[in-house]
Amino acid sequence: MSFLWPGLLFLLILIPLGIVLYWRRQRQRARLAAGYGGLEFAPGSAAGSLGFRRHIPPALFLAGLAILTIGLARPEAVLSLPREEGTVILAFDVSGSMAATDIQPTRLEAAKEAAREFVQRQPTSVQIGVVAFSDSAFSVQTPTDDQGAILAAIDRLAPQRGTSVAQGLLASLNVIAVAAGQAGQNPNLYSNLPPTPTPTATPVPKGTYTSAVIILLSDGENNENPDPLGAAEQAAARGVRIYTVGIGSPEGTTLHINGFTVHTQLDEATLKQISQLTGGTYYNAQSQTDLRTIYENLDRELVLKPEKTEITSLFAGASILLLLIGGALSLLWFSRIP
Repeated sequence: MSFLWPGLLFLLILIPLGIVLYWRRQRQRARLAAGYGGLEFAPGSAAGSLGFRRHIPPALFLAGLAILTIGLARPEAVLSLPREEGTVILAFDVSGSMAATDIQPTRLEAAKEAAREFVQRQPTSVQIGVVAFSDSAFSVQTPTDDQGAILAAIDRLAPQRGTSVAQGLLASLNVIAVAAGQAGQNPNLYSNLPPTPTPTATPVPKGTYTSAVIILLSDGENNENPDPLGAAEQAAARGVRIYTVGIGSPEGTTLHINGFTVHTQLDEATLKQISQLTGGTYYNAQSQTDLRTIYENLDRELVLKPEKTEITSLFAGASILLLLIGGALSLLWFSRIP
């Protein structure tokens, strides 16, 4: 647990002082009662007949004040809370290797089918965008809650050229920036025009987009600049988690593209590093069934995520409860408040 205003914790030194004052007060009452010779009308004689119970209300008051003091320092704790809203970017690898058939019918088609099911399960409070990347990257669909538009964008995806995972990540960060209203970000639109390089994302304060995540679906075979781990570090600096889904088999398969024979296989190491750098999770999918299971796990990851949350209200509620109980017992037993 941490505190936003830790300086206020010095007020806790007043609690031991209160205990000392209470103890001295009780000693004074005992001496006064002894001076009256135990007469029934002696001050404190009724309290004395209650024995240990006379200490309970003051103890509850001091405990309530201690908890209230801690609450004033605005404590924070890491809690797993339901997230009802946010931005999810589905970043699809549409490089030529995604036409491989080691996942039926192809890597890309299997990824698209599982993504459709994922989209249809999301509440309208979740904005979903679609990014496609090969040797460059494009925004296919800006974040929206219109499931029809999202599904249509997924349907348009088709295998293209080489693979630049970093371009896909940077384009996804740009889309998130636009959705958050950041100026100066202009993601490319997916079209038949010649691709242009995706601009480098402008640095912003760490944790700016903590409610945004990227789901990267790729075989991880990066063969274009820039370095995907550098792009992942930019995402981490913004607080954007990346969940990587490795599509394909480690042993790989052979493709025949434009008269060339190419062997393609899953690069798990790169995808794992990307997810680890950003606080996300890596998943391996070697079949369409695996992809469906992964998306079901992602549902839970996106809804329940440990986050640092201010819990001042909990401390305030507990302190008020103790003060009320202490006051009620004091009125019941002594007809006064300590």
